[in-house]
Amino acid sequence: MESGFGSDFGSDFGSGGGGGGGKLDPGLIMEQVKVQIAVANAQELLQRMTDKCFRKCIGKPGGALDNSEQKCIAMCMDRYMDAWNTVSRAYNSRLQRERANM
Repeated sequence: MESGFGSDFGSDFGSGGGGGGGKLDPGLIMEQVKVQIAVANAQELLQRMTDKCFRKCIGKPGGALDNSEQKCIAMCMDRYMDAWNTVSRAYNSRLQRERANM
């Protein structure tokens, strides 16, 4: 059973050409994981912003947005992005302080 797991793991994360002898590059894997996390975070941000602003601004969905709905959505998205950026900066700052104290 372990050989099946190992071969699946190697095929998912290996060098792809088979010429690497099955060696994994931890740096490459970490970069791929970081990219996947960034994409997932961006998708989550967009989904939450869309949900919240739609609920707030669109009373009765129709074929088009009127001027007040367009303005509301624009303002809502701007405020949401400002808040997200403020929280992200504060979080990153705190992480850096904690890492420095380690």
